[in-house]
Amino acid sequence: MMSNQQERAEKALEQRERRKAKSVGLSAIKSRKGIGSVANLGGFMIVDNFLNTVEAGYCFDLSAEDVIAYCAVE
Repeated sequence: MMSNQQERAEKALEQRERRKAKSVGLSAIKSRKGIGSVANLGGFMIVDNFLNTVEAGYCFDLSAEDVIAYCAVE
């Protein structure tokens, strides 16, 4: 179980990556459903807001750090 401080740090990182994605016209969506299936690894997916297509993380396989790195290249 994570401590309260760890949870806050994780939420802050998730918010930072969502802001970074938004700044380049993308959305970072976190999986909230059954983790562990083939199509859902419990991470993030990057979606192009204009085209409504998945850019990366088709199986919700990106970490928050991956999203930030992807958006930095965009």
